[in-house]
Amino acid sequence: MKKYIRINENDNVAVALVPLNAGFKLNDGTVLNEDVDLGHKIALSDIKCGDPIIKYDTLIGYATADIRRGDHVHTHNIKTSLGADDEYTYTPVDTVDPAGEEGSWMGYLRKDGSAGVRNEIWIIPTVGCVNSIVKKMESLAKELVSGSLEDVVAFNHPYGCSQMGDDQENTRQILADLIRHPNAGGVLVVGLGCENSNIEEVKKHLGEYDPDRVKFMICQEHEDEVGYGMELLRELVGFVKGFKREKLSTDKLIVGLKCGGSDGLSGISANPTVGRFSDILVAKGGTTILTEVPEMFGAEQRLMNRAIDEEVFEKTVALINNFKNYFRSNHQTIYENPSPGNKKGGISTLEDKSNGCVQKSGSARVRDVLEYGDVVKKKGLNLLSAPGNDLVASTALAAAGAQIVLFTTGRGTPFASPVPTVKISSNSRIYEKKKNWIDFNAGELVDDEDMDLQKMGEKLYDLVIETASGKLVKAEEEGYHDLAIFKQGVTL
Repeated sequence: MKKYIRINENDNVAVALVPLNAGFKLNDGTVLNEDVDLGHKIALSDIKCGDPIIKYDTLIGYATADIRRGDHVHTHNIKTSLGADDEYTYTPVDTVDPAGEEGSWMGYLRKDGSAGVRNEIWIIPTVGCVNSIVKKMESLAKELVSGSLEDVVAFNHPYGCSQMGDDQENTRQILADLIRHPNAGGVLVVGLGCENSNIEEVKKHLGEYDPDRVKFMICQEHEDEVGYGMELLRELVGFVKGFKREKLSTDKLIVGLKCGGSDGLSGISANPTVGRFSDILVAKGGTTILTEVPEMFGAEQRLMNRAIDEEVFEKTVALINNFKNYFRSNHQTIYENPSPGNKKGGISTLEDKSNGCVQKSGSARVRDVLEYGDVVKKKGLNLLSAPGNDLVASTALAAAGAQIVLFTTGRGTPFASPVPTVKISSNSRIYEKKKNWIDFNAGELVDDEDMDLQKMGEKLYDLVIETASGKLVKAEEEGYHDLAIFKQGVTL
């Protein structure tokens, strides 16, 4: 088993793959001057104060003190290089998207040509005031689940009223996106009646809809709103049970890519594994979506150079700069990251985190860039505007059309999203400890010398196909379903 890794020959740090004690000797003769925990960095040469720290063959920060060969390199002796505005130049990479034969999976083909990996009834409130009502209906409706109706799920959220301008419009758009989502065979939309984002307003974002698939209820208009809601749910049951799984092409599969609770191994095992999966799916005609824009800062040029053309390059530049302006408008620095958990896991700066994060995108060209609330239109790799927050970003991926979200983590988390959320551990330690949370162990990539990235990517691809075809992920087995909308404006 490997005990450390130098990711690129140009790096001046290595990363511990297991806890290493002072006195441990690396193959190049470097001797550790102190204990270094799993995921943390080791200086491979003397580094003077102010000199660059190189990892992934990329600048991840500057030394804040003289660092000796064999020293632990972390937040106590490294600082971010970010701060000033960057100017970007389009230097397209000389690569083409991987090509391969289309694959297949067993899913639910909808009348509009989209496809779902689940056949559920979703209860979606237009406003947080009716959260208790929709949860009560969810509980009562569980007895209706049978046959091809796989679940009835209510998605609580606190918004839909006391919002202004674009903030309110974003809420309406996300709700409309979820109402249209193909994982829902049927949808009951529940409003209060006096909210800003009332049903008529949401319908403006929804556009045309099938009245057999989507039902609406305004609670203030009914003496027994729960009883009437149950009548509507029973009407939906018959419609939803008319769908059966059938063989579908991978060109109908859309997968969101997200990470959270990262550690020093995330950019070495889990994220590259997801990146290889992304390349495999894109080669088979499928679509992937990368988000969490603040965790592209410091690695954005790598994504920009993979833009398919000048137009997509400019859209990527706008994606980055708009998020930087969002930070500034709220009087925040753009590099207020990584989190305490990230640091404990060995990530020292935002550049360190970002260059590991973007590896989830693999090597494919960026085909399109989506605004928050947009739905994917182009097959292949897409970028999506959303924050790094796990629940908000994963909900945004679902709203953009992802039927499944892949979520890498070095720390572990039980959260879910509106769609099946596959948890992928970067290390075997958290996989063994939290098997009720984690679905896939990418830690094998560092534990097993016979395992390589291509094999891991193919193994993850097989799990995604199984999940798309009906295999429940751990969060689904526990009954977890979450929804979080990006709050960006004033609350009245």
